[in-house]
Amino acid sequence: MVSQPRASGPGEQLLEELLAAAHAATPAELPALVQRFADAEGLDRIDVYLVDLQQRALVPLAQGPPALSVSTSVAGSAYRAQELRVEELAQGGKITTWLPLIDGAERLGVIGATAPLIDGVLLRRCRMLASVLAMVITSKRAASDSFARRTRSQVMQLPAEMLRAFLPPRTVGNSRVVSTAVLEPAYSIGGDVFDHSLTSSTLHVAILDAMGHNLASGLTTSVAMAGCRNARRAEAELPELVDTIQHALAQWLPEQFCTGILAQLDLAGGVLRWCNCGHPPPLLIRDHRVLGGALERPPQPPLGTPAMLADVAWEVHEEPLEPGDRVLMYTDGVTELRTGGGTQFGLDRFTDSIIRATAAGESAPEALRQLIHSILDRQGNQLRDDATLLLLEWCPPSG
Repeated sequence: MVSQPRASGPGEQLLEELLAAAHAATPAELPALVQRFADAEGLDRIDVYLVDLQQRALVPLAQGPPALSVSTSVAGSAYRAQELRVEELAQGGKITTWLPLIDGAERLGVIGATAPLIDGVLLRRCRMLASVLAMVITSKRAASDSFARRTRSQVMQLPAEMLRAFLPPRTVGNSRVVSTAVLEPAYSIGGDVFDHSLTSSTLHVAILDAMGHNLASGLTTSVAMAGCRNARRAEAELPELVDTIQHALAQWLPEQFCTGILAQLDLAGGVLRWCNCGHPPPLLIRDHRVLGGALERPPQPPLGTPAMLADVAWEVHEEPLEPGDRVLMYTDGVTELRTGGGTQFGLDRFTDSIIRATAAGESAPEALRQLIHSILDRQGNQLRDDATLLLLEWCPPSG
């Protein structure tokens, strides 16, 4: 006997409506659409929170509710762990069920559904709502200033505004790999950028650090990143890709240069290939330990006129990774920080911070968030130079 298909209820119909309206809805209309779903399902309310630029606070999409701490709130726990969390409210015998907002591998924020009780069917619908909202928010944020305004706590300086317009999502990934990055100071970066992109077989990553800390520095890394993407999308091999960046800088900004690492990770075999253009070497993290010197190779000149004058043939390095290995790339603004006593932060302190951030078994995005915050907290959240970190993890399915 074939069972009859279950008729869709108002919850499913509103989810369909929300998805169908995604192309027309404005950010200001999303809270009302979400509340219509909540009313139809007998919920008191559903609140949507987005994470701020520095991943310290969860900021409500609608005006009214207070911001919540990522580090100390129940909602923040759902964001950090990317898992459901339940919070019992002090009054009214009600609960709030917190669900992460995730688009692909990127954490956007959380939603909180409040009611006396949430059963399995309603929980499933709330998860569907979170998925729909994540897609809607991602599709809308590039064409609307509303999300940027909600997630910023101060005015952004012009060089930082220019560079952030070029940046990819903070995190990309699939079942085999994740790549995640942070860039500080969030509102006044001058010359650091990162890039990462996935194909069916390869993770492409780049980290670039231009000379100086001004608009010219931002122009330098913008041109370098455009050259990188242009060559990558033409399926250039690493030496040709680096040459493309090199010639673009030499032609358009002959008095500027930048350091960088351009890398590719084979997703099937775990072989990491990279070119180091005058940049600090990557760090290999295995079993929560930093393997000193594992990826250290003789660096070549920075990109730009210095390399043109040296007539460089770019060398490609290779290193096979083991499942679970993480590779951390960073700019020298991290290790050249000054501690409270005026001494340089240095590679040893940086390595110690990495070990502490990764030893708790957190996901790569959460480990990196904790690492950059531990560094910022040492500096009173005031950096003299850009500090950029990019962490990739190779995690092929077992068996």
